[in-house]
Amino acid sequence: MAITTQQFRPQREGRRFDPSPGQVRYSERWLGAAASAGALAALALVAGGAPAAAALGLIGATGVAYALWHEPRQPRLEQVTLRLPQLPPALDGLRIGQLSDLHLGLPYTTENTRWAVERLVAEQPDLLVMTGDFVSYEHAIPELPELLAPLQSWRPRLGIFAVPGNHDYWEGFPAIQQTLAPLGIEFLLNSHRRLRDGEAELVLAGVDDMWDGAHDLAVTLDGAPEGAFTVLLSHCPDLADQAAARGVHLQLSGHTHGGHVYLPLLGSLCLPRHGWRYPIGYRSIGALQLYVSRGIGGLPLRFGCPPEATILTLRHTS
Repeated sequence: MAITTQQFRPQREGRRFDPSPGQVRYSERWLGAAASAGALAALALVAGGAPAAAALGLIGATGVAYALWHEPRQPRLEQVTLRLPQLPPALDGLRIGQLSDLHLGLPYTTENTRWAVERLVAEQPDLLVMTGDFVSYEHAIPELPELLAPLQSWRPRLGIFAVPGNHDYWEGFPAIQQTLAPLGIEFLLNSHRRLRDGEAELVLAGVDDMWDGAHDLAVTLDGAPEGAFTVLLSHCPDLADQAAARGVHLQLSGHTHGGHVYLPLLGSLCLPRHGWRYPIGYRSIGALQLYVSRGIGGLPLRFGCPPEATILTLRHTS
């Protein structure tokens, strides 16, 4: 049965992303660097006059065009190898595909999502996970079946699993869940599955969204075999501290988009709440390993932080 967005209303009418400091943290290092750059530009204008003004204008326009038009349209397939001493030897080489933060309804997201699905199908990982924020606007929910349909021609042998993000709740999670069910995408809402791979077993757990869901890590892991290798899906990465304390071995997240603007010495420009501690890429927290995807969509602003789909290869190491 076709799903229309009129069948389900958003959980919170009128709720949209709030860029206020209470919801988003802006980097002091970036603000300081911007102030310093402004001062240097002013000095250059005084010393160099019209030619300096023209040069600075050209540099600024080029940077803005790159960040708003070029990089948001250049997704990458990241190949990440994680070495995990807790991984059962029989699972050595397990490949997990991760797709996060499609944010359909924003510019470039349809094209980026189509690209990402094609690449993941070509890679054929053993397990595919989707870590939330499928749409940014309710009207984009009907796009999901067509964009994700290629997954039906190939199914990972261990399945396709997902967790919701905050935008999914704001735009109508029941509609998203029902739309994706015919594609065999199973949402893990404070629950886990025991997945068999030959004689080996792993626990795949998924927690509800920290922002507007009802996340409960204790319920999520309740009944999981003690000591089993456990992978946790959480849209928000800052759950990692709790997950590490609960003995989770690997957490996969999204949510932050890497801060949209990122440079190694300055870090991420702006980060949403529940993504302040662990904004981008790989981190280790005790025995837990965490990978935070930059996501495939989001606001059409990227600099040093291109959209991504991800293949994670797990390796046993003694």
